[in-house]
Amino acid sequence: MNIFEALRESHDRQRGYADALIQTHGESEARVEAYKQLKAELQAHETAEERFFYVPLMKFDNGVDLSRHAISEHHEMDELMEELDETDMSSPAWLVTAKKLSEKVHHHLKEEEQKFFQMAGKLLDDTQKEKLAGSYVKEYEEQLAEE
Repeated sequence: MNIFEALRESHDRQRGYADALIQTHGESEARVEAYKQLKAELQAHETAEERFFYVPLMKFDNGVDLSRHAISEHHEMDELMEELDETDMSSPAWLVTAKKLSEKVHHHLKEEEQKFFQMAGKLLDDTQKEKLAGSYVKEYEEQLAEE
């Protein structure tokens, strides 16, 4: 497995959780569970991805701006999750923020897969891609276990 395959597995889960979240209503059990899954997935993925994808890419001149942009989008998603944590789930404002988060997740994943992966594919060799995948998966699983 290479780093792109490992990241895409999490991306697929994120899309599913984000889509499920905005289909929920009120302070239902489904909403609580969907948000819990999405938040845990995003947090574990962000940490592992930053450490074992974006930091290594920053060693290349062509990877610096790309990595900074992606990390700033992770920060925006974190801020939206903080806003959700501070808002009552039954409030209409909660769903508005959840939709913003879902849109940001979808935008970020599309951008990563269509732009960032192509650039990173040119910067990293096959050995690096496989090594980073192993490190990413290990960190991701450790982060998820802490949730």
